[in-house]
Amino acid sequence: MEFIGFFFNIFHGLTRFIEAFFIPMPYMGMEYCYEKALLRLAGDEDIETCPSPLSQLKEDRPRERLIRLGPQSLSDEELLSIILVSGIHGKNVTLLARELLSKLEAEKKLPTVSELCGLSGLGVSKACTVSAMLEFGRRKWASGQRIRHPEDIHDIIRHHADRRQEKFISISLNGAHEVLAVRIVTIGLVNRTIIHPREVLADPIQDRASSIAVAHNHPSGNLQPSMEDRKITQRLKDAAEILGLNFLDHLIFSDTDLFSFRREGLIIEREKKQTDENRWI
Repeated sequence: MEFIGFFFNIFHGLTRFIEAFFIPMPYMGMEYCYEKALLRLAGDEDIETCPSPLSQLKEDRPRERLIRLGPQSLSDEELLSIILVSGIHGKNVTLLARELLSKLEAEKKLPTVSELCGLSGLGVSKACTVSAMLEFGRRKWASGQRIRHPEDIHDIIRHHADRRQEKFISISLNGAHEVLAVRIVTIGLVNRTIIHPREVLADPIQDRASSIAVAHNHPSGNLQPSMEDRKITQRLKDAAEILGLNFLDHLIFSDTDLFSFRREGLIIEREKKQTDENRWI
């Protein structure tokens, strides 16, 4: 009996010790909130400004509203919360989406996966998802981006540079040099592509474009224009002028570099004086 009593006293003592030191009153009262504590440390006391989607009525949650009303009805923060799917312990998906949005808005270029992983709560898997989403959107829907330099065009089309086949691309622009559409006109055979002005200019006319730029990759990696490239450029420029389109530039590009006909002075103007419309801004 003394042996049992000895262990009972030890158990009772440990219980009192745990109650005294490891179970604070807020927890016992079920009022402690990790998210409130994190926001308090960050200087933000208002947890209500960042509620979890699960705390909302089902019909008011971002995913359900996207299905019912379309993505245009959601804020940027809500769109990111759908992509992220979930948050982490102590940081709900809404707060994580808000922090990610702030980071993206502060960046001048698309962040790398490692840069995204620097955000607390964003692991490699989620960072890869966000990075892939941003790059795919940039490739497919670059409309509205303003073109000021040849490098701006290169940023839009550089993902075509690693292809083994030569691709000829047209970029329709409005009067403010904002991108209306980016299209692949033809795909050639290894190092040769056949270009006709009709195929290149048909879509920009339908776009009601004011200007057009064209580009193609050289699978060989040599960015110097061939004689055929020069002839095609002049044909396209002459045809565009007849149709009232400004021919802005022709780029030959790789993944890391480019050759601009306009910058190198290889686009011959009929008038000696260059107009503001066809000068790089």
